[in-house]
Amino acid sequence: MCRWAAYRGEPLYLEELVSSPAHSLIEQSHCATRAKTATNGDGFGIAWYGDRPEPGRYRDILPAWSDCNLRSIARQIRSPLFLAHVRAATTGATRRDNCHPFVHGEWSFMHNGQIAGFEAIRRHLEAMLSDELFAARTGTTDSELIFLLSLQFGLETDPLGAMEKAIAAVETVSMEKSGEALVRFTACFSNGRQLYAVRYATDHKPPTLYAAPMGGAAGAKSGYCLVSEPLNDEADTWVEIPDGSAVRVCPDGMQALMFRPGALAEAA
Repeated sequence: MCRWAAYRGEPLYLEELVSSPAHSLIEQSHCATRAKTATNGDGFGIAWYGDRPEPGRYRDILPAWSDCNLRSIARQIRSPLFLAHVRAATTGATRRDNCHPFVHGEWSFMHNGQIAGFEAIRRHLEAMLSDELFAARTGTTDSELIFLLSLQFGLETDPLGAMEKAIAAVETVSMEKSGEALVRFTACFSNGRQLYAVRYATDHKPPTLYAAPMGGAAGAKSGYCLVSEPLNDEADTWVEIPDGSAVRVCPDGMQALMFRPGALAEAA
């Protein structure tokens, strides 16, 4: 299972999530405490938004703890919205094209979870993509394919609805091909303006997701942080997002919503 962290709010140096906290994302890359695998050494990536609509991105296959460039970049880049990810591979080889975050146009996406029996349904899911989106697929992971499916189903106009449709498509094809569906999905995505996160699983055992405000001057809230696991030991600060939920972080604050793909209920 992977680990990730994301932020939206007043501009913040990436190191505030990536490298500085006691349980920073780099620390989690070799010592995660709330995942099945403690080591997430199959690559890393960061995507950040600045003056242009599309995000900047840096990815590599090195473990996050061994890349000196990552610490340097995180110390220098300041952004109002960014996503960071360390990978523990479940599907797809350890190569740069399979490292999160994935980017298409102004959208960025990262994921922690899995699709059971993915190789048996992969071709059927890829067939749902337009020629343009199929050509945009450069890796082999289930994560990238879910991202492209959400774009196919209208991510630009209805982000959470499109993600529900993408997961519903995965569940439907899985049911058709094997008679069962197991999807564990904790993901984060953004268009550079709003930041979204989802926690969902068909077996109600989704990977973890937490949220917390980030403090600014004089203790004022400057933004919100979404993470796979807390960045420090201040237990009262972090709120666990429940299964079947989504959150949206925008200029007005953070909003909690339901996330219900519904494909299994329809197939029953």
